[in-house]
Amino acid sequence: MVTGTGSGVDKATALALLQAGYRVVLAGRRLHALDEVACLSGVGPRASVVPTDVTDERAVVSLFDAALCAFGRVDVLFNNAGISGPAVLLEERTLADWQGVVNVNMTGMFLCLRQSFRVMKTQSPQGGRIINNRSIAAITPRPNRNTMAYCATNHAVTGMTKAASLDARKYNIAVGQIDIGNAATEMAQPMQAGIVQANGTLLIEPLMGVNVVGQSVLYMASLPLEANVLFHTVMATRMPFVGRG
Repeated sequence: MVTGTGSGVDKATALALLQAGYRVVLAGRRLHALDEVACLSGVGPRASVVPTDVTDERAVVSLFDAALCAFGRVDVLFNNAGISGPAVLLEERTLADWQGVVNVNMTGMFLCLRQSFRVMKTQSPQGGRIINNRSIAAITPRPNRNTMAYCATNHAVTGMTKAASLDARKYNIAVGQIDIGNAATEMAQPMQAGIVQANGTLLIEPLMGVNVVGQSVLYMASLPLEANVLFHTVMATRMPFVGRG
């Protein structure tokens, strides 16, 4: 199962899994985008489209029910759905902006984590794998671009990953996290025109192909459940991350 499917990282990951032979449930808000990924994959019934708002508790339960109905079990969840919110100054940010990001990035991730636990611990054979998506912006924010809500909720992903990883052991569930930097998505395109750095200068930043992220998730997913990648960072080699600021 891949949440947030439709473009960018989620699309690349869904296609990588499908091309590797997985049966994949594509979950997201935009039906046309989900259908496009399913059509592009060319794998027919191995791709199941389930329009879902991950902030809606009942919708998340229905999503997992649909996965069980289509394929009988859930072996891997790429817990990916997330938003950044509008790029405005902190003092101009509204409470609604804050709550919107928190609802998707934290509550949505929690709801998918909780339902995957419920399913994975009761299926036979027991267990599965959960891979949470976190941006490296959690620890290296950009001036006036990454919202405080985006950074805070991405910090929270690490807390949820660690807590879930401990709680999951008794159910043979492996929980890990992938941290992504400068993948060539629509969100990252402004970097090619120059993006403001922490010291106020403007810099064109290198990007990596989004398919690299898909292959990274595929690697994590393909491990036997006796092994787990708890934290995995994949980034453009020459991007300003280590030492940024």
